Amino acid sequence: MSGRPRPETPPANTRNTASGRPAGKTGGAAARSAAKSGGAGRPARKRTATSARVTPVPVVAEATVTGPQHPATLAIDIGGTGFKASVLDASGRLLADRVRVATTYPCPPELMVDDVVKLVKPLPAADRASAGFPGVVRKGRVLTAPHFITKSGPGSPVVPELARKWKGFDLAGALAERLGIPVRIANDADLQGWAVVSGIGLEMVVTLGTGVGSALFLEGKLAPHLELAHHPFRKNQTYNEQLGEAALAKIGTRKWRKRVLEAIANFESLVNYDRLYLGGGNGRRMAGHVDPSITIVDNVAGILGGIKLWEVGAHGGG
Repeated sequence: MSGRPRPETPPANTRNTASGRPAGKTGGAAARSAAKSGGAGRPARKRTATSARVTPVPVVAEATVTGPQHPATLAIDIGGTGFKASVLDASGRLLADRVRVATTYPCPPELMVDDVVKLVKPLPAADRASAGFPGVVRKGRVLTAPHFITKSGPGSPVVPELARKWKGFDLAGALAERLGIPVRIANDADLQGWAVVSGIGLEMVVTLGTGVGSALFLEGKLAPHLELAHHPFRKNQTYNEQLGEAALAKIGTRKWRKRVLEAIANFESLVNYDRLYLGGGNGRRMAGHVDPSITIVDNVAGILGGIKLWEVGAHGGG
């Protein structure tokens, strides 16, 4: 572990300024126009930070709440930069402030399990747990772990031994054994989506963080997971390589926004979604630079989706 877990005060609810219209082709057309005019170009700069619709996410910082608290769900957000966790009551209210710790690299499965167990130790007792994982997970087993098979994080060399350890690793089973409660695991973008989708039409969730995540929901039902982040995007590089945290740090926010707008146009043409949500730690950087019908999702959704995972299950039975 790189440092002790530290409390992370949940952000206050943000204001919803959208009209509620589905994004449809409007979001994609706006993205294409902005991309052609230089990314964050003139039309984008004229918008204010409130022009992008921000989904209000119910959060309470107080540990004392009224109403039914059971089953209490330990919700864990596993990321390439850090791990976050809290405990939610039956209505989705936080029973304690979130705790966070930086991701340790190299990160074999047994170290991740140790770090998660240490992270959640200060939190209230829970009846069950759910975790969002940045990769493909089926029946609790990891099929892909692109961040954690590297030597020192995204962009660093892949370590063959780590790749072998992660392939097929029963992360849900390992965490359940250590935590003493049942555990379900799902892709992190899927988990964020469950917290925010309306259940109407075809909805797409794109998370912008250490890498790029994506999820599709049709009439509120999760579609089979596609790792669009690893598909070619531009200059012989993938969406992950062009839009991830490392790329943002290298090229700066303005150029990075231009790339995001280009990616949004691609996704609209490929998916023909009715509504688009942008989440992840860097999704907020697009507020005021996308069409107002696109929803900017608070990163806390990665935790709040944990209850939904128990209601609907993950791919292949969770």
